[in-house]
Amino acid sequence: MFRSLRRALCAAAAALLLPLGAGAQTAHAADPGAGYWHTSGRQILDAAGQPVRIAGINWFGFETGNHVLHGLWARDYKSMLDQMRSLGYNTLRLPFSDDILKPGTMPDSINFADGKNADLQGLTSVQVLDKIVAYAGRTGLKVVLDRHRPDSGGQSALWYTASVPESTWIANLKALAQRYKGDSTVVGIDLHNEPHDPACWGCGDTTRDWRLAAQRAGNAVLSVNPELLIMVEGVQSYDGVSGWWGGNLMGVAQYPVQLDVPNRLVYSAHDYATSVAQQPWLSDPAFPGNMPGVWDRYWGYLFKQNIAPVWIGEFGTTLQSTVDQKWLTALVTYLRSTSTYGADSFHWTFWSWNPNSGDTGGILKDDWSTVDTVKDGYLASIKAPGFPGSGGGGGDPGPGGSTATCSAVYTVSSDWGGGFNAEVRVTNAGAVPVKSWKVMWTWGGAQKVTSMWNASYTQSGSTVSASNADHNGAIAAGGTASFGFSGAPGGGGVPSVSCTAT
Repeated sequence: MFRSLRRALCAAAAALLLPLGAGAQTAHAADPGAGYWHTSGRQILDAAGQPVRIAGINWFGFETGNHVLHGLWARDYKSMLDQMRSLGYNTLRLPFSDDILKPGTMPDSINFADGKNADLQGLTSVQVLDKIVAYAGRTGLKVVLDRHRPDSGGQSALWYTASVPESTWIANLKALAQRYKGDSTVVGIDLHNEPHDPACWGCGDTTRDWRLAAQRAGNAVLSVNPELLIMVEGVQSYDGVSGWWGGNLMGVAQYPVQLDVPNRLVYSAHDYATSVAQQPWLSDPAFPGNMPGVWDRYWGYLFKQNIAPVWIGEFGTTLQSTVDQKWLTALVTYLRSTSTYGADSFHWTFWSWNPNSGDTGGILKDDWSTVDTVKDGYLASIKAPGFPGSGGGGGDPGPGGSTATCSAVYTVSSDWGGGFNAEVRVTNAGAVPVKSWKVMWTWGGAQKVTSMWNASYTQSGSTVSASNADHNGAIAAGGTASFGFSGAPGGGGVPSVSCTAT
């Protein structure tokens, strides 16, 4: 998208989420998502070969002059990550600039009062990134690192500038690949954010051809860690047809990216609405019925023709206009609901967690704590099962993590049309033992719990509250408990769940 308009401050998953009417399924595979990931056709598979769906969120700041995630002036980073997980996001896209990799770069605007972020004191920006990745892995969030800008001054059309040459870009990508090698929390690297004119695709000019540059950088990353996914965004213009910055992947049909390591390539597009900028298709008389054809043309064909996985790395809106509301409704439908298609779907990370993205706002409101439930609710049908955490992967959590905290993941284990079974896995996402927990969710349809085991429950309308049984209330740090239930169908997809602990 037009970056000048942005930033005010600069079993398989398919088997776990069967459509109504499918045959009864009794087998329940291990939680999907463990280990490094690879691709097969249009799907992303985990280390065990189970399909997974990236259903995540962007949290920006490392790419700005703060050289660290925004919002740490208001809250502890652990509570932020816990909240993301509790809302049902399973992947975190972290934009950064090459500035954070300069020796001695220090973060700005971190609040250490009342024990917040205590274990970040004195750390460089990249050391703070280490802490974010470690705690994300502990809670079960996967991470995609997004090289957003060459420096914190602003977005660049090409992957290099006079002050940050291609050699520096590639060296820094390799350094990050090496830094997190062996830690499968970091599953991929987005090579460069939103290439745009004069960047081209397939033109053969090595100073402008983003496809050739992506091959050079992608192969360099894979030479260090061949297990990473390589995310390659589109450009702005191809063959005289222009679109969003980074959103035009039409050239892949004739000029695909070719990597030395097979099954590691994911194509990425960005898509926005009128709160960011106007595009011709948004004012077409046929809108929003014209949008599936637009998306097919620019990037959707790659998925539909089984060429490669497609990840919508950014999409967002303030939702203030009717046009934008219709756009987001249409896009969510196009991306395919998890309850119907499972992980055989488009991947996504919403822009953004931050409320201070001037032309989109965020999932959080301006207090950096309250959830915009309307905006979050639009995404409910495309959220996906979470991933198993690493348990002790967070290291010493420090004083900032002394409150009992939990997260929960809701998974449909079988569905036979006239009813379904589901499991909810509760994880102690903090550093202290959990004594008791309560999980809540609100269905989008008329589903009803008919029986529940390993927890007690109440249901009021479409809202369910489930509390631990006597034998599974206590959970050690990094540990898990689970409960299951049978339900009567009523439409609607997998809901977001929240978890509270004492």
